[in-house]
Amino acid sequence: MQTTLLALSLIAAAFLTALAALMVFGMIDRRKTSRLRRFSEAERDLIVFIFENETLLDATPAARQLLDTAPRTGTAWAHLAELLGPRFPRLTDWIKDLANIGEMELRSTDGTSRLKAEWHDGVARITLGTDSTEAPVAGIDRHSYIAMSQELESLRAMAEHTPYALWRETAAGNITWCNKSYLALADSISEASEATGWPPARVFDTTPDTLLKPGGETAPDLHRAAITPVGTEMRHWFEVSAGLLPGGERFCSALPADRLVKAESTHKEFVTTLTKTFAALPIGLAIFDRSRELALFNPALMDLTLLPAEFLISRPSLSSVLDKLREARMIPEPKDYKSWRQQMSDLVAAAQNGSYEETWALPTGQTYRVTGRPHPDGAVALLFEDVSAEISVARRFRTEIETGQAVLDALPQAIAVFTPGGVLALSNTAYAALWGRDPSTTLGEITLSDALRGWHSASAPNPVWDHLRAFAVRSGPRDTWTARVTLHDGRALGCTVTPLAGGAMMISFNAAEGMAVVADPIAALEPRVDVAAGA
Repeated sequence: MQTTLLALSLIAAAFLTALAALMVFGMIDRRKTSRLRRFSEAERDLIVFIFENETLLDATPAARQLLDTAPRTGTAWAHLAELLGPRFPRLTDWIKDLANIGEMELRSTDGTSRLKAEWHDGVARITLGTDSTEAPVAGIDRHSYIAMSQELESLRAMAEHTPYALWRETAAGNITWCNKSYLALADSISEASEATGWPPARVFDTTPDTLLKPGGETAPDLHRAAITPVGTEMRHWFEVSAGLLPGGERFCSALPADRLVKAESTHKEFVTTLTKTFAALPIGLAIFDRSRELALFNPALMDLTLLPAEFLISRPSLSSVLDKLREARMIPEPKDYKSWRQQMSDLVAAAQNGSYEETWALPTGQTYRVTGRPHPDGAVALLFEDVSAEISVARRFRTEIETGQAVLDALPQAIAVFTPGGVLALSNTAYAALWGRDPSTTLGEITLSDALRGWHSASAPNPVWDHLRAFAVRSGPRDTWTARVTLHDGRALGCTVTPLAGGAMMISFNAAEGMAVVADPIAALEPRVDVAAGA
């Protein structure tokens, strides 16, 4: 028990000792800081700042007045350095040595002011004094006056070097101040004989009725105006703005807008060209914005869909357009309305991915190809193309091919037609039955060489196959010729080779009974002789 009490006593004693030490150090630190920050009555009229790092701990009234001469930017130290920078350009680098030296002085570049800096335990005391005997301005200390004068000179320099016109005018339009850019514009529109005096000529109309919005003090409007310099025919465009100042005057500016006007003109011409192009397109174009409202369409859309112009101009939604097309029977409708609506939703989703393309067979007998294309910012373009004639031609061509194939299949002869390149183009069912191979079931191409190998393997040795290969590659005029071949099963076949237009060739096989055979097939390869001409 005694051991526990002894331990607790030691802990309490240590705690009280540490607390007392902290209080003593705190009092010492406060005493030092208080002594550093204490201003005498004589010092209260001086400009004195107390800084800890870049934080302002205290300042005399005159010092605070100096800080208030310009809007504050950054920390208090950064703001002070910006104000004193024109007179003390080395201030930022100079102050870095204060902690090591303890006390320093720095004179201004014009020799009228000096800075005294003192360092005490992490706190800096900065005193700004004057070496000039010049009387201060009434109601303001000299340093604040210098700071405001420097700011005024800086503003004047910026206004004079601004590349666009600035001016100030009364409510009646009389110029009370302007910069060099405005004077240059005024001179450019004045005759050389006209005297240049004050106030300068009024270049732009800035009356409130034409320029200012209601409450123009906070929301100046832009007014575009053009001037034509004397001696030229080129117009120069400007965007003029004005804001109300206290007292009823206006502060105005004129920004050159030649490039903007040229860009707008080019854009307008481009849009006009696109509009004319869209108007001449036979394809119906409908562009829906990201909210799925019709933003652009061309006349062909009205012709193809029969939708009235009043409806399209009202910017209908995509669903409204599709409903109108359904009512006009200009869209293929599925068996039930629910599935049709789902199909239309799929249309929009597919068009966003650029993958929608479908052929619509309409109840009217017309056929439309509808294509969806995505556009920037979520817009979707639908293209309607009348492909009825194209589909009709394709169907007619397909019918002709099917009819021709049916005619070939009805013939008893086995027929094979080869292109000029030696590829099998047509054959009939008799050919497939004769040679035991149906070309229509083969995925790849069948060449004349492939066919010759099959014919040769199914028949007795015969030089006619070599003659046929030579005939296929022969250029120039060629005559029809026939030959006899014998199959392994003993059947005799007549082989007739007929040249076709363009270098194609037809080969037919039939029973050999009663067939006239050319004794020497090579004779068919020789050039023909015009007997009538020889006679």
